[in-house]
Amino acid sequence: MKETGDRRPLASRNTHWAQAIARRLASMAITPNQISQASVAAAALAGLAFWLTSEAQDGLRALLFIAAALFCQMRLLCNLFDGMVAVEGGKGGPDGPFWNEFPDRIADLFILVGAGCGIGLPALGFAAGAFAVLTAYVRELGRANGAPSDFSGPMAKQHRMAAITLAAVVSAFEGLWLGDGEVILVALVVVSLGAAFTALRRARRQTAWLKAKATGK
Repeated sequence: MKETGDRRPLASRNTHWAQAIARRLASMAITPNQISQASVAAAALAGLAFWLTSEAQDGLRALLFIAAALFCQMRLLCNLFDGMVAVEGGKGGPDGPFWNEFPDRIADLFILVGAGCGIGLPALGFAAGAFAVLTAYVRELGRANGAPSDFSGPMAKQHRMAAITLAAVVSAFEGLWLGDGEVILVALVVVSLGAAFTALRRARRQTAWLKAKATGK
């Protein structure tokens, strides 16, 4: 994979710590695809932790929420470093574009469905996951039509993970007010509605771009 300028804009990519870790990973016998695959494992563990909260109590439940939050962030770190090792580290392979996208869709489903199952509302988790996948579908459809990748929000991947991570951390303390999944419920509703709006917004921007291209404006 080579730098195309068509990458998700991330401020963390330019930080010293991220660049140092990326250089270290690039010097090891680790491929970008393996890092992408590790993101799915992290997401699966996050989803499992969310799901297990439905049967846990007190301290264990709080620890599971913290674990879910950490694994969500680990998923994002994998997403950061796979691209940096591929592009800046020059280790991208011919199948890199597949591994850059496919694991993300699986990861979204693992995390969001797991969160839904944890509060006894798997349908809500599936809805959030479906709209998350739809945002990526519209973006990739745009690329197939020749448009630049549209990473706009308000509920792009990093926004979804921020919302569900924050909800997990807050939920770890829900015993203080005798809560029982309300924070995760609100987060999943916000992700679902936000991702649906994001998909529609990207679709509108894409059709406007196609019309402008056809008319030469």
